[in-house]
Formats: sequence, structure tokens, C-alpha cells
Amino acid sequence: MTAIARITLLSFFVLGLSACAVQRPEPTHLPPIPPSQPKPTPSTSPSPSKPGLPAKPAKPLPRTSASFAPPPGGNSHWDPKLGVYVLDDQPNTFYRQRTYYRWDNGWSRSISPKGPWEETDIHGVPGGLGRQFGQ
Repeated sequence: MTAIARITLLSFFVLGLSACAVQRPEPTHLPPIPPSQPKPTPSTSPSPSKPGLPAKPAKPLPRTSASFAPPPGGNSHWDPKLGVYVLDDQPNTFYRQRTYYRWDNGWSRSISPKGPWEETDIHGVPGGLGRQFGQ
């Protein structure tokens, strides 16, 4: 057999194998899927809430942070916008990383919620607090 004949036969063989790999299987006959009922389109208008009740937030606020531990021995909740824990029983008092922050027409900080408090400026408080209180 000549070299040209061998190459030609080999080419046909390779083309035949590649055609088998590319061919899609014939579809099997499945029963038709029944038509489903159209889904109702969601309303873009807000749903009325009961009078006298505040509207519920779309997503509940977390009680704790994934990055910062809560203050020891006090009721608080995590405020993700401020980036601190808000003490529930002391107005304008916050906590993050072993430090308490208090706003009283200026910032002060302490290692205890009862003080002693030392004055600080905007650079001494977490960024979210400074933005919230317009400093």
C-alpha cells in the first residue's frame, strides 16, 4: 500500500470517529409538558400596613457582629450602618473593640460604660459614628 493510500484511509477513519463524537443522540419521545398557569406579576405598590403599627424592616437587623464581640454584661444590638454596638439602656453610648464611646455634644471614650470618660475628637471614634453625628 502506498503512503498516500494509507494517509487517505487513516483520514477517513479519523473523520468517522470525530463525526461519532459530535453527533447528538436522537431525542426520545417524552409526553408533552402540560402548560402551566401564568404566574401573577408582583405588585410594585407598597402593601398597606395596619394603622398604629410600625412597618417591619425588610431584613431584621443582626443582634451581633461577625467581626466584633458584643460588650460584656449589657443589653446591646449591632448597628451595621454605624459599625458599633448600640447600648440599649444608655442613650448615645456605643461599644466596639473593648472601648465605649459616648456622644454628649462632643465625643468621649472609656473602657467602662460607667467611666471615667476622656474627651476625644472625630478621629478617636469609629467612622460610622462620626458620619451619623455630623462631625
